[in-house]
Amino acid sequence: MSGVAYYQSCFNDLGGTDALRSLRQKAIEHFAAAGFPTTKDEEWAFTNIAPLTRTNFELAESAPTPAVADDYRYGFDGLVFVDGHFARAHSQPNVPPNKVYIERLSIASDAIIVAAVLGQAATTEGAAFTALNTAFLQDGAVVYLFPEAVIEQPIHLLFVSTGQRANVVSHPRVLVIAGPNSQATVVESYVGLGSEPYLTNSVSEFFLSPNAVLDHYRVQRESAAAFHIAATHVREERAAQFRSTSITLGGRLTRHHVHTLLEGEGVDSTLNGLYIADGAQHVDNHTLIEHAQPHCQSHEFYKGILGGRATGVFRGKIHVHQAAQKTDAYQANQNLLLSATAQINTKPQLEIYADDVKCSHGATIGQLDEDALFYLRSRGIGHREAIRVLTRAFAGEVLDRVRVPALKDQLNRLVDRRLDQAAAGVAR
Repeated sequence: MSGVAYYQSCFNDLGGTDALRSLRQKAIEHFAAAGFPTTKDEEWAFTNIAPLTRTNFELAESAPTPAVADDYRYGFDGLVFVDGHFARAHSQPNVPPNKVYIERLSIASDAIIVAAVLGQAATTEGAAFTALNTAFLQDGAVVYLFPEAVIEQPIHLLFVSTGQRANVVSHPRVLVIAGPNSQATVVESYVGLGSEPYLTNSVSEFFLSPNAVLDHYRVQRESAAAFHIAATHVREERAAQFRSTSITLGGRLTRHHVHTLLEGEGVDSTLNGLYIADGAQHVDNHTLIEHAQPHCQSHEFYKGILGGRATGVFRGKIHVHQAAQKTDAYQANQNLLLSATAQINTKPQLEIYADDVKCSHGATIGQLDEDALFYLRSRGIGHREAIRVLTRAFAGEVLDRVRVPALKDQLNRLVDRRLDQAAAGVAR
């Protein structure tokens, strides 16, 4: 059943307000007009989604919620969703009510501030997966930081896929609105438990008011059979600060598109990323940093480690509008290939229409340093452990930028386990 036909069969069950139904209808019309992308589309030239489009996915049904291990929570309270459905028993949004409003989207969607911005950053025209997410929009997480609010404890939004039934899809949605002069940390994480193939198609929107400061961490730990398509859209007003770190560890085929629009003067925006893949995994990172106003700075630093027959894609663009004088922008992508069969296609780009800017970009692709390996081996360190030490040092440049100590410790352990698997494959 096509996406449009399946949407029509589900329309009455999706429920929601008239405004939400209108948003859905517009989205499915955009999807019908564009269809799924193919490798003939420049933005998807190195990511073939044919295995995904050949599968008839159906919406995951609500079922008894499995136990959510502490390992997935990182020690932080928040909202939990299982197969796209709110898990009330596991959700503990322990936040001060006079500083932050955190709620399910199905309940908050008729709030004036939510209705005013939902879908404004993540537009659906020409974006097939965002259109599908919006068309099937039922539930998700809404976080509104009140003006002047400073939230010390990270807010965790956890999306769990059980993987107990084959070919199901969930469409997680996240909406974060940071009021003027507010400060907070949001941890957005995706976990896969079972072994059956499934699709997670997520969309996140962040709106930062003047002088807002938001730290964002996104951790993707899907199962080995999963498809994971994600879009993150950010709008930053005057003097806002947005710092995002994306960690990609799982999934059979994953793609994450990040678009941040610096639409006020004096914005400071940072995108960091680490992706690790081996076996036959495919991981794709697309980023667009759009400088629309003067006196803004952006920093982007993505690192990838690929082994086995894994393939990776990094395409990052910095777009500087003519009005964005005094822009200071930096972009780097570094990749480490652990095998002769691993591949990476990387293309950092600058598109500059202003004449008073400071912009730079670069990309590197390399293998483990044989001299460094020899040095470690000569000190009595085994081959597998030497590989792990070097890859861990490479990944550490991103992990060291994590500002939350408890989260940093758990991410270090997660990455260590993932690198142990990759090192085992190289050492054989």
